[in-house]
Amino acid sequence: MKLVAVNKSKEKTLMSIFSRFQNIKQSLPFELFVGMRYTRAKRRNHFISFISLTSMVGIGLGVAALIVVLSVMNGFQEELRSRILGVASHLQVTGANNVLADWQSVASKVQTAKHVTGTAPYIMAQGMLSNGQAVQGAIVRGVLPSQEGKVSDLAEHMRAGQLADLKAGEFGIVLGAELAQSLGVILGDKVVLMAPQGQFTPTGVVPRIKQFTVVGLFQIGMYEYDAGLALINIEDAAKLYRMGDNVSGVRLKLDDLFLAPKISRDLAVVLSDETQALFLTDWTQEHANFFRAIQMEKRVMFIILALIVAVAAFNIVSTLVMAVTDKRADIAIMRTFGASPPSIMAIFIVQGALIGVIGTVVGAFFGVLIALNISTIVPFIEHLFNVQFLAKDVYYISELPSHLLWGDVLTIVILSFLLSLIATLYPSWKASKMNPAEALRYD
Repeated sequence: MKLVAVNKSKEKTLMSIFSRFQNIKQSLPFELFVGMRYTRAKRRNHFISFISLTSMVGIGLGVAALIVVLSVMNGFQEELRSRILGVASHLQVTGANNVLADWQSVASKVQTAKHVTGTAPYIMAQGMLSNGQAVQGAIVRGVLPSQEGKVSDLAEHMRAGQLADLKAGEFGIVLGAELAQSLGVILGDKVVLMAPQGQFTPTGVVPRIKQFTVVGLFQIGMYEYDAGLALINIEDAAKLYRMGDNVSGVRLKLDDLFLAPKISRDLAVVLSDETQALFLTDWTQEHANFFRAIQMEKRVMFIILALIVAVAAFNIVSTLVMAVTDKRADIAIMRTFGASPPSIMAIFIVQGALIGVIGTVVGAFFGVLIALNISTIVPFIEHLFNVQFLAKDVYYISELPSHLLWGDVLTIVILSFLLSLIATLYPSWKASKMNPAEALRYD
């Protein structure tokens, strides 16, 4: 076979690499050493370095964007959940036709159950509120002020007055801020509450009407409640809606809201000896569609932003294809020195994987940094450019919430690394199949 002259500078460089490798071969594998050497080396073709840098930056931006966006969506989900469950119950026990007799017995049984931290009775009904010409429909909830704080956070969201002002027999009412604004009332004003259940008189069916005094205003930050919920004392509700000693049900608060479905099943066994028909519902059933929509949106955003990482990762293919072409003489020399095709393939896998690892680590660092400090960064940007991303008169959540989950970060990092690794396989395989004689013939 005709010998091919080898470029003296390349031979000298490769001999230097092998000489250095012999000194450290006990601590570092050959493939890893050469792959790292190629990553650090100054290339004749600066375009390859530019593509490598672009790939790193793209992977870093994609990883950082994924972490920040998912953290913000987690923050919104947690914020909305806390606001909804600040009014709604984690779990509730109701009777047939919205009537529960002997609620004290039911409450005493469920109170001793594991994970239950508080119970409170309630009466739920619909009503029509009016003040002059202003008329507004609302959900009327009769509560026991002394126990309501055990199952809801309403007391923490009072803008005026307090729940304790709902005293039995005084017919006081606490309105949501939006509902009060619609009716045009403030603290101390009178509103008329009309119950849909009528009473029979010689002149026909007449709706039950009672005048209430506004003793408090609350604002949760959810329009559904702020514009459509009114609270009255449970005894006043029982008189107005003729419930007697009955209530609509018992509301429960749990120490872990995510255990609500399991605890609901457990309580069904505990209450199985009750003579009256009981129904148990938890917050995941009442607001299932809402939270399912948020979760679906989060998944879609993950897929869309993951494509950014995928596009950047597959830029590594271009980088390695050009690197293999640039290093074909080096590959041939290493093959003549005894390097096997799997070793050549591993060298370029290491080179491409390093690009992905560096981009992933840098992106994860900045993504976590931004996600943890977004409450500081966003106000600074708003002040700097004199803009407001979430206007208070449009959105109830005027601050951008963020909740970083390390599980999300780990998933994103693993995904980015795997995409980078997959992108190295084809060009590395092509390098391992290169014929040394053909590579040296034209060099």
